Amino acid sequence: MRRKALYLEYFTVSWNVLEGVIAITAGILAGSIALVGFGLDSYIEVASGAVLIWRLRKHEDEEEEEKAEKRAILVVGITFLALALYVTYESAKKLLLQEPPAESLIGVLLAVVSLIVMPILAWQKKKVAVQIHSRALAADALETLACSYLSFTLLLGLGLNAALGWWWADPLAALAMVFFLVREGWEAMQEGW
Repeated sequence: MRRKALYLEYFTVSWNVLEGVIAITAGILAGSIALVGFGLDSYIEVASGAVLIWRLRKHEDEEEEEKAEKRAILVVGITFLALALYVTYESAKKLLLQEPPAESLIGVLLAVVSLIVMPILAWQKKKVAVQIHSRALAADALETLACSYLSFTLLLGLGLNAALGWWWADPLAALAMVFFLVREGWEAMQEGW
């Protein structure tokens, strides 16, 4: 089961690297802060997944592992809050200056695929976490499930912009992500402290 947990984390990291590249590139090309924010969040998840891979592979001093995990969680929490500030600034600027993003079919397709992949991946992680009694993997499963929320928010913003020309839906969707980013960042920082 530990090997299955590692495979799930390897898949998570690989998926998020690819998702991040696609989202950030498409976001820059379309001028979509929601897509860029979604892509940057993917790299925060890469960092989190890398920590979990390290944790699942290492079986030495449990006290040292716990200290290292707490430090890593603290750094991830700070990164979430920094991302929330960036997304808030860029979204507010786009709303104030009324900067419409271009349509992004690639972004819409990415959000749809992510809405399918993330819940399945989260369910598999949760199932394995119960079997190996891993608190860290269970928490990671919740984070993966939360990505579904981000995917839905992204799809809504991009879809409304593409279908109805509601340019403001993109920065509003990005602002809706800020709640998640701040909550996750704050919880991670508290756990890290």
